[in-house]
Amino acid sequence: MTHVPVLPAEVLELLAPRAGEVYVDCTAGLGGHAAAVAPLVGPTGAIILNDVDPANLSRAVQNVQAAAPHTRIETHTGNFADLPRKLSEQAGGGGPRADMVLADLGFASTQVDDPKRGFSFSRDGPLDMRMDPSLPVTAAELVATLPERELAEVLRMYGEERHAGRIARILVREREHSPITTTGRLADVVRSAVPRRSDPSSIDPATRTFQALRIVVNDEIGSLEALLAEVGRGARAAAAGKPTWLNPGARVLVISFHSLEDRPVKQALAELASQGLVELLTDGPLGPTEEEAARNPRSRSSRLRACRIVGVRGQREKSRAGQV
Repeated sequence: MTHVPVLPAEVLELLAPRAGEVYVDCTAGLGGHAAAVAPLVGPTGAIILNDVDPANLSRAVQNVQAAAPHTRIETHTGNFADLPRKLSEQAGGGGPRADMVLADLGFASTQVDDPKRGFSFSRDGPLDMRMDPSLPVTAAELVATLPERELAEVLRMYGEERHAGRIARILVREREHSPITTTGRLADVVRSAVPRRSDPSSIDPATRTFQALRIVVNDEIGSLEALLAEVGRGARAAAAGKPTWLNPGARVLVISFHSLEDRPVKQALAELASQGLVELLTDGPLGPTEEEAARNPRSRSSRLRACRIVGVRGQREKSRAGQV
C-alpha cells in the first residue's frame, strides 16, 4: 500500500512554509508531509526529520530528496520527546531553530501493514507493537506478565474499553493454558470475551485492546505530554528572548487520532494561549474532508490542532495593546 499523509492540504496551509525556513518533522514516517514542505523552503531552508524507526527514516530521506534535491536535510533517530532537547542544544550553539513543527501521531503504513511488527490483527504475526525496535518490552510480554487488575486498568485507561475487566480475566485464564504470542490469538481471545455486535459497521472487538497495548508499549501518552511540555518551555523562552529550539512566529501542529491524544493537546495549547505565549490557529480540531476520508480511510479519525509561537515581539505588542 502506498503511504498517503493525512490532512496534507490543511497541514500545508497552517504551516505556511516560506523560502529559507526550517521545518521540523517530529514523526517523519515515510516523509509524506516533509516532501510537500521541502520544495517550498527551497535550497536556503532545511528539513529536520526525526523518527524512532531507522528504516522509515531512511525512506523519508529518500522521499524528501526526490521532492527537493537541493534542500538541506538533517536526521535524528529516537523518540520525538527527546528531539526538542537536541534542537535546544544546537540552538544554544547557533544551530537551526524551528519555524515549523509537525507531530503526526499516527504510524506509517509500513508498520501497520507488516505482520512482523504486530500492530494489526488483519494478518497474523508476532505480538510485538514496538515502534522503536530497540524498546525492551513487547505487547506479548505485557499480556503474559501483567496481573489481572493491572491488565484491566490498561485496557480501561488506554483503550477506553467498557469490557476491560472481562477481557483481562479471560486473557489471564487463557495464558495459563498456552502463551498468547501472536496477534491472531490475542484477537481471538478478546473476541471470545466480547462478541462482535450485530451491527456490521461496529469496530472489531479487539480494536481497543490492541490500541491500549500499543500505547503502553510505546509510552505514547507520556511521550506526547513530554513534547507538549517542551513546546511550552520553548514558547516561554521565545517570549523572554532567550535561545530556544522554536523561533518566534513558529507554527506548531499536532495530528492526533483518538481522544486520549487530542485531549492533552487541546489542554496544553489552550493553557499556553491563556498565558499569551501562543496564538491558536485552529478554533477546534480540523478533520479530513469526506473526499479524503473516502480516499484514505486511515485519515478518518485524524484531528489537527495548531498554534503560532508569539515570541518577545508579540508579548510587547500585547502589552502595549493592553495599556491602550
